[in-house]
Amino acid sequence: MKVFGPVPSRRLGKSIGINNIPPKICTYSCVYCQLGRALKMAADRQEFFSPEELLIEVKEKIKNAEANNESTDYLTIVPDGEPTLDVNLGKLIDLLKPLNIKTAVITNSSLINLPEVRKDLLKADWVSLKIDSVLEDVWRKIDRPHGKIRLNSILDGIIKFADIFKGQLNTETMLVNNINNDKKSLTHTAEFIKKIHPSISYLSVPTRPPSAKWVIAPKEQEVNQAYQVFADILSKVELLTGYEGNEFAYTGNIEEDILSITSVHPMREDAVKEYLKKANGKYSVIEKLINENKIIVSEYNNNRFYLRKLNTMTS
Repeated sequence: MKVFGPVPSRRLGKSIGINNIPPKICTYSCVYCQLGRALKMAADRQEFFSPEELLIEVKEKIKNAEANNESTDYLTIVPDGEPTLDVNLGKLIDLLKPLNIKTAVITNSSLINLPEVRKDLLKADWVSLKIDSVLEDVWRKIDRPHGKIRLNSILDGIIKFADIFKGQLNTETMLVNNINNDKKSLTHTAEFIKKIHPSISYLSVPTRPPSAKWVIAPKEQEVNQAYQVFADILSKVELLTGYEGNEFAYTGNIEEDILSITSVHPMREDAVKEYLKKANGKYSVIEKLINENKIIVSEYNNNRFYLRKLNTMTS
């Protein structure tokens, strides 16, 4: 499923997500990634899915959502890997424009040093840049970048992009306990972010099962300290520490919806129950998908999550 939703977004309201990259092809293999380790590390842009085919799927999702009285606030390019690896990213955004729904791109910023990537991102209405740390050793430990990726080039590209981007620019910093939540790392990160004047600087914590089992979110005291460090330096800071809610959309096919949503957005058990209630479905549908090994169950922070089983891409 390359298009999913609408799903509730902590930042974008009801969002239809677009997978423009095959499962877990990424420039990073972040320790906290909810989708597990990267199945294939990459640093060079290439063609993946046809933008025209993605457009058809997006139109179908919008149509189905409207038929079920579901609104769509954003079309969000947030794939199973890094969206800017797609050489057709700019073309895809151009094709989405006539739908008259705002476009958003959530990127890890790793390729923003490339002029062609900045050109593509300029087409979006809303862009989120990930900046977990600006300290080399911390960045490598938390984001585990491809060998070709250089932090200094990323930071330079971010500044160049921010200087010319006319849409809404946000940053997101994921806090991982005992890695990047110390005052030194936070201060350096906030000082850099200040240079690009984002609309909002988000601080987030792992809320879904992470790639590395040892990853844990900082405790409330550390999260508050991080917020205070950022707030002392930046104009607008918000925490992204809560659950998105249970307002998942029903678009007509329960199995397809569950598989689509859980492919990039693990669903907590109470969200699944709310969805099934809305869709007039039974839990036997979930049991069937589990038995067929299409979705798996994962425990994290005393919560049960359902997520789609990923398959390695084959040629």
